[in-house]
Amino acid sequence: MPIDDTLARWSDVSFETAFVVYLLAAILFIAQLATTRTAVTRETEPATRELVTAASSSTPGLVVAAPRRAASERLERMGLGLVIIALILHVGSIVLRGVATGRPPWGNMYEFVSVTCAAGVLVGLVVLRSKHLRTLWLFVLVPTLILLFVAGTVLYANAAPVVPALQSYWLPVHVSIISLGSGVFLISGAASVLFLIRIRLSDSGPADSRMRRFAARLPTARALDRLAYQTTIFAFPLFGMGVILGAIWAEAAWGRFWGWDPKETVSFITWIVYAAYLHARATSGWRDTRAAWINIVGFVAMLFNLFIINMVVSGLHSYAGLN
Repeated sequence: MPIDDTLARWSDVSFETAFVVYLLAAILFIAQLATTRTAVTRETEPATRELVTAASSSTPGLVVAAPRRAASERLERMGLGLVIIALILHVGSIVLRGVATGRPPWGNMYEFVSVTCAAGVLVGLVVLRSKHLRTLWLFVLVPTLILLFVAGTVLYANAAPVVPALQSYWLPVHVSIISLGSGVFLISGAASVLFLIRIRLSDSGPADSRMRRFAARLPTARALDRLAYQTTIFAFPLFGMGVILGAIWAEAAWGRFWGWDPKETVSFITWIVYAAYLHARATSGWRDTRAAWINIVGFVAMLFNLFIINMVVSGLHSYAGLN
């Protein structure tokens, strides 16, 4: 099927526009976090330091914080609205790329990273609905923006048919499941990183220090740990299913289920690391910080598998589309 260059260009425009809107949303969440921190700081100051009190209230010291809370909530709603707009544009770019090429739009690293990031943001809209978790949006958007920037610059590939080895009905099944699982692991990894930061900063410096005030704006350590655990429980079987389906595809394509190709090996190691995290999370003495570190190791292994294995190591899975 010939490539529709017009739709391919519109796909690129939609991708770039989505990136800009994601960036604007991140800026709004930064402002929201700073405003909320200021409001909380003012609320906790002794009443003797406030010169103005609310005429209709017997509780001094809240007259300045209330407008700041309102501003913080407005910024939060605006940021969330931009995330939704950006996701629509992002998904639109993926759909347009698929229509332009007449195939599933995840045939190279650029497309795979784009789909994975879209899956991560979509999952974020589901799991970050609670108000006490919305401050995490900034920390979801930052790695998303980094990955999208790398995808749009270093990994970008023109719209084209996939290589013959990928022209199989297994492509949309295997890669889509791996992409979804990887996107959920993005949320899980961010939650574990923030969990460790929350614990570390909560005990550092005086009570009114800048670091402790920042830590106070994050969800509780328990909420972050629970989020990391629940998202990993969802992504773990998905990723495992993707590996199994990949082995079935390998048997159809290469005549064997498993050959310890670098991609296969690191994928299996990554899955084992996440299994170790789930086991540690349920084991007394290993839950909390030790389990969180194992979860982070799993996320790093997944990134290593995505970039180093595809771009540096030669193997049967060298379909980066960079050359």
